[in-house]
Amino acid sequence: MNCIKPGFIIESEIDGDKILKQIEKVARTCYKSEDRITSDSAAKFVGGLIKRGHEAMIEHSSITVRFICDRGVSHEIVRHRVASFGQESTRYCNYSNSKFGNEINVIDIEGGVKLDTKMKDLPPEIVSQIVEEWAQAMKDAEVHYIKMIELGATPQMARSVLPNSLKTEIVVTMNMREWRHFFKLRTDIAAHPQMRELTLPLLAEFKKLIPVMFDDI
Repeated sequence: MNCIKPGFIIESEIDGDKILKQIEKVARTCYKSEDRITSDSAAKFVGGLIKRGHEAMIEHSSITVRFICDRGVSHEIVRHRVASFGQESTRYCNYSNSKFGNEINVIDIEGGVKLDTKMKDLPPEIVSQIVEEWAQAMKDAEVHYIKMIELGATPQMARSVLPNSLKTEIVVTMNMREWRHFFKLRTDIAAHPQMRELTLPLLAEFKKLIPVMFDDI
């Protein structure tokens, strides 16, 4: 069993200024005010669209992100229906093969535990015991998974014993309006701690790359 940290890769090449200019050009069609476009008008104009709630216009731009997370988190991600997804399949991936290191990969829960507000007052020794119990459960799942494969089970049947903590890769494409909706929900203090472990740094990265679009979140 290999324990790894969650993460993300922004697959799109992002030029924030170009994105804003594209949205401005599309949106000004509504007002036939294309003649007011200048070299530096896009940020203010798009900021105004967002402030007024005219977010249909920002659907004209999209970004693709690869999440490395556990299956539980991925199940929440795919609830965002205005999106396209491509995900690592446990039906076809045989983790007992050398291609996967003859072991399962699981996402470390320690980062999520630290962000879980309902666990913040637990004594450190209790937290350690909780993490140890989780680690043992992951090892047990791996043993039973590999044994089932050795006995002749197909990966799609052996996957029944794989845990929610199993590492998966899911590639997600959303337009800017849906990314805003995604961040509003998934960075909130009420969101799952392991989701926030991913989304807080991703939001910070989006804010750096794309002016105006996510400043109010």
